[in-house]
Amino acid sequence: MFMNKLLSIKEASELLNVTTSTLRRWEREGKLIPDERTKGNQRRYKLSSIRPETLKNRQVVAYARVSSSDQKEDLERQKNLLELYCASNGWSFELISDFGSGLNYKKKGLQKLIKDILNDKVEKLIITHKDRLLRFGAELIFQICKEKEIEVIIINKSDNFTFEDNLAQDVLEIMTVFSAKLYGSRGKKNAELLKKLKEVEKFAK
Repeated sequence: MFMNKLLSIKEASELLNVTTSTLRRWEREGKLIPDERTKGNQRRYKLSSIRPETLKNRQVVAYARVSSSDQKEDLERQKNLLELYCASNGWSFELISDFGSGLNYKKKGLQKLIKDILNDKVEKLIITHKDRLLRFGAELIFQICKEKEIEVIIINKSDNFTFEDNLAQDVLEIMTVFSAKLYGSRGKKNAELLKKLKEVEKFAK
């Protein structure tokens, strides 16, 4: 039912990332014919008809993330690994990187990635670890990718962290976000609390 949705020429052009003039030219050339015409002779395209054209314009996207700017070295390691992986497979790709908590859904890079996924602009999504995408909620993104026929590649599917290590990291992430909201990201109390939380994390490991 969804794939039979009718789109206007403007909507179809935006989905295909071409101009309306291009769509009119494609019609003259017999490349993409409108599925219907309205009583006012306006072109209407079924999503199922233009999707094959959409898939031709998709690209490989690599995504890297760290929680804060003091983890720049880790971010660079992720980016280098992603670049090497894509290059070794002969893929041209776009690299998106973010600074921010794995609990934050409003990061600029993540928002762009989600928008590109929903707009059928992504062919493959490459990440180094599952939690680099989101600490909670990654499975939802993966399910959307599955529905959109996007291949998700996680380079390091297994790691050396125990369940307790992952749990401690999850708790630290949650407490970091909570304390920042409670005391302010620059507050003295927040800095002291974060210091104590990091000490607890080291002890847990």
